[in-house]
Amino acid sequence: MILEESDDEGDTLLPWERSTEKEVVEDQRGGRKRTVKAPTLAELTIEDEELRRLRRMGMTLRDRINVPKAGVTGAVLEKIHHTWRKNELVRLKFHEVLAHDMRTGHEIVERRTGGLVIWRAGSVMVVYRGSNYEGPSSRSQFVNEEANALFVPDVSSDKPISKDSKSFNPVIENRSQVHPNRVLNMTEEEAEFNRVLDGLGPRFEDWWGTGVLPVDADLLPQTIPGYKTPFRLLPTGMRSRLTNAEMTNLRKIAKSLPCHFALGRNRNHQGLAAAIIKLWEKSLVVKIAVKRGIQNTNNKLMAEELKILTGGVLLLRNKYYIIFYRGKDFVPPTVAAALAERQELTKQIQDVEEKTRSGPAEVAPSTTDGQAVAGTLAEFYEAQARWGREISAEERERMLKEAAMAKTARVVKRLEHKYEISQAKKLKAEKLLAKIVESWIPAGPSDDLETITEEERVMLRKVGLRMKSYLPLGIRGVFDGVIENMHLHWKHRELVKLISKEKELAFVEETARLLEYESGGILVAIERVPKGYALIFYRGKNYRRPISLRPRNLLTKAKALKRRVALQRYEALSQHISELETTIEQTKREIGDFGKTDINTSNLEVLDQFNQLSESQSEDADSWLGSDDDGDEDLEWENDDDSEHSSLEDNETG
Repeated sequence: MILEESDDEGDTLLPWERSTEKEVVEDQRGGRKRTVKAPTLAELTIEDEELRRLRRMGMTLRDRINVPKAGVTGAVLEKIHHTWRKNELVRLKFHEVLAHDMRTGHEIVERRTGGLVIWRAGSVMVVYRGSNYEGPSSRSQFVNEEANALFVPDVSSDKPISKDSKSFNPVIENRSQVHPNRVLNMTEEEAEFNRVLDGLGPRFEDWWGTGVLPVDADLLPQTIPGYKTPFRLLPTGMRSRLTNAEMTNLRKIAKSLPCHFALGRNRNHQGLAAAIIKLWEKSLVVKIAVKRGIQNTNNKLMAEELKILTGGVLLLRNKYYIIFYRGKDFVPPTVAAALAERQELTKQIQDVEEKTRSGPAEVAPSTTDGQAVAGTLAEFYEAQARWGREISAEERERMLKEAAMAKTARVVKRLEHKYEISQAKKLKAEKLLAKIVESWIPAGPSDDLETITEEERVMLRKVGLRMKSYLPLGIRGVFDGVIENMHLHWKHRELVKLISKEKELAFVEETARLLEYESGGILVAIERVPKGYALIFYRGKNYRRPISLRPRNLLTKAKALKRRVALQRYEALSQHISELETTIEQTKREIGDFGKTDINTSNLEVLDQFNQLSESQSEDADSWLGSDDDGDEDLEWENDDDSEHSSLEDNETG
C-alpha cells in the first residue's frame, strides 16, 4: 500500500516539478518502478574510475568562480581558462536566474567552455577541462588586465559605447570556433532560423539561454544616415487595430519562438530598427531579449524608441522580453519603394492639373483641317455651339428644384427603411421579453399581513440606517438570489438593508413592494442615501425561516440579466422609432413647403444642410442599432444554468 501511494504521488506532480532527465524503468524481479537519470556527456565519455577520481578532487576544491546574473560572460570564461592552465578542474557558483535553472546552466557551460560537467548540486558545478585541453586561442596569451574585467556599459547616457581598439577579447575571437560546430546539431527549423539571423548582424555569444544565438543589437550601428520610418499602407476594408483574439494568438506564437535580438542599450536603435524591418519580411513578430547584468536598462525607453522608428505594434514588454508585431499595414521595402514612387508621380500630375485649372484658359491648337483636338475645351465649345442649346433661367431653377426634391426624397426613403428595420427589431424584442417573463410569476400580498406601530417604525428606521452591512440591488432587479440573501441576513438580525441605485423613486417603490410580497417581511422605510435609495425591511415578530430560501416563482440570476437587457433594448428601440417618426414627418413637411415656394440660392443651402443632418442621423442609427445576431444569442437563455448563486456582500467601513 505504501508503494502504491508513493507512485500515485509521483503521477500528480505538476509539469514544472517533473524532471525531463529521468526515465522510468520497470524492475523485472519485483515489478517495481524506479527512476533512472539520463547519463550526462561526462558519464558517456569518461571512464568510471577516472570520473570517481575527478569527483573526489572536485569535493576538495575551495576556490570557486562566481557566475553573475548575465551568465557565462567573456570575463568569466577568461577566469575559467586561467584556472584550467593550473588545474584540470574548476568550481563554479551560479547566482540569480541560472541558479534556479541549473540544467540550462549545464548546457551553457559545456557549450561555451568546451569542458565536461562532472558534478553539480544546487547552484554549484564542477567542470573538467578534458584530457586533450590545449587552452583558448593563441592570441589570448596577450590579454591585458583591462580586458579581463567585465565591460558594463552605462546605458543611461546617450554617448556611444566604445572600447579601445587595442584591447582584445578572446571570446570574440573564439566565436568562429563555437558557432559552426553548433550548426551541425540543429534541426531543419533551427537551421532556417539561423540562416535568417546570419544576414542581420553579429551574434551575442554571451547568451544565457540555449538554442540559436540571437543577434547582438548593441553591435549594430547606432545611427544610419538618412534613415526614415518605413512606408505603410493599410489594405482597403481592414482595421488597423488588433482584436483581443488576434493579440492572444500572436503572443502564443511569439512565446514558442527563440529570441531574434539581445539588447542592452536604451537609445540610438536605428541599426536595430533597420534589421527588424528586414526580419519582418519573413516573420510576423520579432522577439528581443533584454540583456542581463547591464546597469540602468529601461525596457520602456527601448520599446518607445523602437515603436517610433519601426511603426510596429507592441505586443509585450517586461524586464525580460520586448515583442513587436509588424502590423497589418506593413509593406516590404521593395514594394514600399514602388508605391512611394507611384504616389509621388501621382502627386506631380495632380499639381500640374491644378496649376493648369487655376490659371487662365488657353486655347488648344487646332489641326490643319480646322477641327479641335479631341478632349479639349475648344472641342466642347465647338460642339456646344453646333448642337447644343442655351438653358434659360427658369429651366435652370426648375432643374435645381427637381434635384433638391429628389435628394430629399431619397433621404425620406432611407429613413422609412430604417423605420421598418426598427419596427422589426422592436417586435423581436417584445417576443424575447415575453418569453423570458413567462417563467416569472410574482407573488401577491399575503392575507395575514403583520403590522408595526409608528413608534416601532421610527426605531427600526434609525437602527436600519446605522447598519453597515447591506445588500446591493443591481441592474438585474429582484430575482431568487436577492430573496435568499434577505433570509440569510434575517438569520442573525431582525433588519436587512438593501441599496438600489435606481434614479426614479417610482421604480424604487415598485421594487420595494415586490420584495415585501416575495420575502414576507415588512417594509420599514425608503430613504435617500449617498449611494442611492436605502430599503429597510423588518422580518416580523412571527418570522419563520422557509424550507426553500430561493423562491421558484422568480427568475434566476442569469435570466434576470437577460430580462433587463431585453427591456433596455425594447425601450431604446421605442425611443428610436419615435425619433424616426418625428424626423420623417418633418422631412415631408419641408418637402411640401419647398414645393409651394420658389427655389432660390438660400433655400437650396438650407435644404442641403437639412439633408446632411438627416443622413448623419441615419448613420448614427446604424452604428448603435446593432445586428440581428444579438437577438439570436439571447434566445438561448433557456440553456443557462439555473443554479447560480448570488453572493452576500457586506461592506465594512472600519
